[in-house]
Amino acid sequence: MNIDQTVISAFAPTGKLRASINLGNPILANKNPQTGEPFGVSVDLARAFAAKLGVELELVVFDTAGKSVQAVSEERADFGFFAVDPLRGETIAFTAPYVLIEGFYLVRDDSPVRTNADVDQPHNRVAVGKGSAYDLFLTRELKAAQIVRAPTSPTVVKTFVEQGLEVAAGVKQQLEADARNTPGLRLLGERFMVIQQAMGTPKSRGEAAAAFLRGFVEEMKASGFVADSLKRHGIAGASVAPAASVAA
Repeated sequence: MNIDQTVISAFAPTGKLRASINLGNPILANKNPQTGEPFGVSVDLARAFAAKLGVELELVVFDTAGKSVQAVSEERADFGFFAVDPLRGETIAFTAPYVLIEGFYLVRDDSPVRTNADVDQPHNRVAVGKGSAYDLFLTRELKAAQIVRAPTSPTVVKTFVEQGLEVAAGVKQQLEADARNTPGLRLLGERFMVIQQAMGTPKSRGEAAAAFLRGFVEEMKASGFVADSLKRHGIAGASVAPAASVAA
């Protein structure tokens, strides 16, 4: 497949393709404890995209979604992997989602909070990862409860426990894993949101680049690449997003 050189130049103006990788969401990326190398579905997609463009890949790794988004918005990275959000969409051109991830609330066993509707009360403080999709969503949606921002998404439950907060919010799998290590905690029975996890590039790179990235994501979903990657990395609880129109 011949790719227009202007598209390649739009994605890799420095000569390398810089991928912004967020280690704050364990469903998408993790760090190998022995080698320190990042791995996961977002890393697999980044490598596949670089191979498709025929450009050398550089992974730019961050510990939070907010930092990862900022790097792409400021063009210190050429593309990244983010939850779709209107605020982020001001500077980033998103693809359709490639993965859907559930967001849940976690409370103590003896908490009077039994359903999602019980959370938004003046006496409740909700721990959430700073700058995460959950932070952005709950900042808009919660009218009475107070939001307490943990430094990163993986430290949400630690912040919740240490500060004696009433609710923690985040990726279902991360909360479940933390609850197994901290007795006396439970997840509420239903999700409060579904994260649409997509790829994105700076809007300044142009519509041709954005359209090319959208087509790549649809190709990766349709070919089974995303499903295979999730399976290979042992990721449960995330589903491949349905196909979307990719009309430019």
